[in-house]
Amino acid sequence: MKVLFVCSGGMSSAIVVNALKKEGTKEGIEMEVHAIGTGEVSEEISKGWDVCMVAPQIRHRFDQVKKAADEANVPCGPIPPQAYTPLGGPTLLKTVKELTN
Repeated sequence: MKVLFVCSGGMSSAIVVNALKKEGTKEGIEMEVHAIGTGEVSEEISKGWDVCMVAPQIRHRFDQVKKAADEANVPCGPIPPQAYTPLGGPTLLKTVKELTN
């Protein structure tokens, strides 16, 4: 499964990326997770992502990201604030599954 995280600069999500990958591994789900900044969305969103998730710190830009995702037929949703931690893997994976089903 290919998951695209959109955050402010694309770097603060590294901990969350690792948490999601770790949780996916526990459930036998191979995951490619990539974090980008908001300025990269329009170029990156059409590169075969299964889901796009928007970090809490840029929720004010959610509609802009969701519009690009909708145009690319990529499900898009916010990352729950409680999942934006090193221990947020279970909540992140649950959210990914909800968005892709």
